[in-house]
Amino acid sequence: MEKLPHYKKLHLDLKGQIVSGQIPKGSLLPSENELSNAYNITRATVRQALQELVKEGFIEKRMGLGSVVVSNRKTLGLLTFRGFSEVMESSTLTSTTHILSQKSMASWPQPFFHGLSMEERQAGCFYLERVRNVEGNPVMLEQTYIPRMKLDNFWELVGDSSLFGTLTRSYQIEILQVLQDIRAISAPGSIRNALRLPEKAPLLHIYRKYLTNRPHFHVYSSLYCHTEKYTLSNFFN
Repeated sequence: MEKLPHYKKLHLDLKGQIVSGQIPKGSLLPSENELSNAYNITRATVRQALQELVKEGFIEKRMGLGSVVVSNRKTLGLLTFRGFSEVMESSTLTSTTHILSQKSMASWPQPFFHGLSMEERQAGCFYLERVRNVEGNPVMLEQTYIPRMKLDNFWELVGDSSLFGTLTRSYQIEILQVLQDIRAISAPGSIRNALRLPEKAPLLHIYRKYLTNRPHFHVYSSLYCHTEKYTLSNFFN
């Protein structure tokens, strides 16, 4: 794996200190010269790291002051192909899941948001709808569709466990890659109620197709994400 560039190391280090509260909201970051000396990097590299924090809304550059922390929003690294449970296992934040619907379906919804293989269409799917909560705040409504292809005793094995973890342990199905389509929308009524949002609240709507090591077998998700208190981010290299 390639090493992180110097600006990204500084960016992640400073963001981690802001999110954890080590550098509280309203604090002034060290000057570019101080950061340059402390991390043994150039001022240009420091400026690049600080600009990333500006883009993400964590700091503001203020004339005569410097870089001021204006937000300590916590980041959820959910734009990877890992599932919610796997992401939260490596987080210090507490999380819970509320299942809204869990059932087998004879056929896929029509129209469906992604193209299906002939094998998937003929098999039908399992359907799982869940609200994901972080520190008591609903942050995501997740609608997941799993092809009913050689998944004996599926619900019994999943139970309260991780979906992707169960697929790997019990069926030797591994998630290899994810295709994502992300757009901003106003929350529909049913989604708004499930996430306890005001009318016309903005959401990120993410369609996902998970590619696996089993031929013609994919997992599909429609995710509605509320990002007022938590950002959904990831670093790709």
